[in-house]
Amino acid sequence: MKPTAPLAATALLAALATAAALAAEGGWTPPDEALLARARALTERSLLVDTHIDVPYRLEEGWEDVTKRTAKGDFDLERARQGGLDVVWMSIYVPASAQREGGAKALADRLIDRVEALAGRAPEGFALAATPDAAEAASRAGKVALAMGIENGAAIEDDLANLAHFAARGVRYVTLTHSEDNLICDSSYVAAEKRTWHGLSPFGREVVAEMNRLGILVDLSHVSDEAFDQAIAVTKAPPIASHSSARHFTPGFERNLDDARIVKLAEKGGVIQINFGSGFLRADANAASLAEWQAAEAFRKEHGDLGWEDPRTVAFQESWRREHPPIFATVADVADHVDHVVKLVGVDHVGLGSDFDGVGDSLPVGLKSVADYPNLVAELLRRGYRDEDVTKILGGNLMRVWREAERIAQELQRARG
Repeated sequence: MKPTAPLAATALLAALATAAALAAEGGWTPPDEALLARARALTERSLLVDTHIDVPYRLEEGWEDVTKRTAKGDFDLERARQGGLDVVWMSIYVPASAQREGGAKALADRLIDRVEALAGRAPEGFALAATPDAAEAASRAGKVALAMGIENGAAIEDDLANLAHFAARGVRYVTLTHSEDNLICDSSYVAAEKRTWHGLSPFGREVVAEMNRLGILVDLSHVSDEAFDQAIAVTKAPPIASHSSARHFTPGFERNLDDARIVKLAEKGGVIQINFGSGFLRADANAASLAEWQAAEAFRKEHGDLGWEDPRTVAFQESWRREHPPIFATVADVADHVDHVVKLVGVDHVGLGSDFDGVGDSLPVGLKSVADYPNLVAELLRRGYRDEDVTKILGGNLMRVWREAERIAQELQRARG
């Protein structure tokens, strides 16, 4: 059990007031005081692991001191402690533009530098964690463990040796691609008829094998269905989907996993980590998000291919949202995705990969920051989940997969001599 301080009564009342306000906004029924207190206690005595939080790229775009409570963003140390978060997988995000224009590896290294600097500036609050043992030790010491995963294998560029470089720097998963096809595999966001490899490239098969040997988890979020199937066939270690949800609720959205692939993931011993973005959780929110993107894309093209950060693009999107208010999911929708996976493949194959700081203002009612995990725990308890099963969902399942990847890596290294 990690060392914790009892929640002050004023903090609990403030949390309940916030939940009530959010309920009025989105129709979610917040837990009563007794249930929320029970959920907080369970969260505190469980190891809570979130496999995808986009703090490094957030700081790349605009620095904030996340060792203190910040006005912007979804993550900081104060709110992480408030929410009972133990292990954060910091996303080393490499946008597709970096693979097209060059500098993907350099960007990944710079973002890793940011994570190392964060731990260095606040050693009383953060600790780097490249192994499950290190993550658990950090939690026991009352610190938030910082693990790292690269989002977009384009950071490897065309050199397999770069995987060893990133492993030495503490990277423990790589999302094979992102929003466009890369040298490794196809993206779920590329139209099927335009895909480059129809699955993994020959280089991609080498990448997966080398990730197994190095103990780097194979992350199948963002990949096309064909790439998913081929990677599942190639990998010797259980893979993960670090920040995906169930396609059952968003038909046609290939970025989420369909039932057949959730079953394949479970058969391989892996885990799907549920994404909190409203567009990942509900079909209506997904359709609204797509409509906004299509309108903004058309606006950009009509005005000389403006950048997404151009003030004119930003103003257009703000205007669009005023006329087309966004649709928000709720904590209950996240629990629905957990329920679906549990009914399909059992409680051992689902966890949390929020995408905090990565999905903008699309977060669900009741899960607006890392302070809010207890709201989800309360919802699971309300649905009858046992404490031990909630503990698996919060982090036990991911830690099992991480340890298994380490074990298989050691076997492969011994076999290679």
